Amino acid sequence: MRALIALAVAALVTVGASPQEAPKVVVHEWGTFTSVAGSDGASLDWRPLAGPSDLPSFVYDIGDAPKGLRHGQAIEKCTHKEPNQCKGCTEGTIRMETPVLYFYSDRETTMSVKVDFPKGKITEWYPAARNVGQGIDWGLVRILPRGDVSYPTEKGDSHYYPARETDANPIRVCMGKTPEHEKFLFYRGVGTIDLPISVSLEEDGKKIRLRNRGEDPIRPVIVFENRGGKKAYGIYALVGEKRDIQVARPLDDGSISYADLDVEGALLKHLLETGLYEKEAKAMLKTWRDSWFEPGLRVFYIVPKRATAGTLPLSISPAPAELVRVLVGRSEIITPEMEAAIGVLAAKLGDESFENRESAMKSLAAYGRFAEPVLKKILATTTDAEVKVRIRRLIGG
Repeated sequence: MRALIALAVAALVTVGASPQEAPKVVVHEWGTFTSVAGSDGASLDWRPLAGPSDLPSFVYDIGDAPKGLRHGQAIEKCTHKEPNQCKGCTEGTIRMETPVLYFYSDRETTMSVKVDFPKGKITEWYPAARNVGQGIDWGLVRILPRGDVSYPTEKGDSHYYPARETDANPIRVCMGKTPEHEKFLFYRGVGTIDLPISVSLEEDGKKIRLRNRGEDPIRPVIVFENRGGKKAYGIYALVGEKRDIQVARPLDDGSISYADLDVEGALLKHLLETGLYEKEAKAMLKTWRDSWFEPGLRVFYIVPKRATAGTLPLSISPAPAELVRVLVGRSEIITPEMEAAIGVLAAKLGDESFENRESAMKSLAAYGRFAEPVLKKILATTTDAEVKVRIRRLIGG
């Protein structure tokens, strides 16, 4: 009798212990790698954290990053020989902007999430993480059912909020007494890495040289120009025998039609082809619309998957059923006409007139993120001692 009872209990335990089917989790990510290239194609050092933040105050940051040109504050130049030895070492050739990780799950579950950035430093993030440096580790992230979840907000425009306009599940991270909720995991960083495309100007700035540095094909490559309010773009592919090509600047290329110009639509089409959901792709474009299509000359492309994985190794456990990572490379090109204009203004920094000096400083500030690398170039070549002093004061060199 006891044997029969034991067998019955064992059978019930076996039935009750059958493993529940694991939740199906889909993870999508988008972000950008932004570089500033001189006319010779060399990636210029710049301080991407200079100037006012475009993020709400609840976003965490490294706290004591130098403010640089747009705040008009002189800073001490870092003398460390190795990157990431101090929190103030925020200068680099690449700005990793707004990667966001979305989670889609059919039910509530928990995953551990970690991103490594071996050749850079994480500078901003949200929610709180348990370890931040040459990477970020959020520890355990709770993926919640879709529903009414309150997210932190502040008044005013920000590049942060458009990323919430998706159907992703809410997530919760508990690093302190108060849990933090968001629609995604957000992080940014600065590093010195070799992007897969080299961009340079040739023939006195009239032509653009595009070189695929890696083994993977890169398509599409979009060259966009906004000059004096006139806009144009061309689309190319760096594959096979055409891995190294020369093209005309879009506004000088008579073969490009400007009728019904829709560079945003072209980018949206290619982002959807990568596997992003439509709301994700539109959120990305809305986030960067004001800077992607502002006056200037720039190149956009989808970073190959292998390059993304090598630059930003991502660890998620348990492994998701689907993982899509889309990093857009964005190379801002400093044209000869821009260098010349900044050079004229820099020369006025040594003017005897205080009004002229102040006017030059305001005009230089209007060039924003482009001014500092050009001024560094001028600093290395000018023989005017007064100009050297004032440039150093501006950029903290």
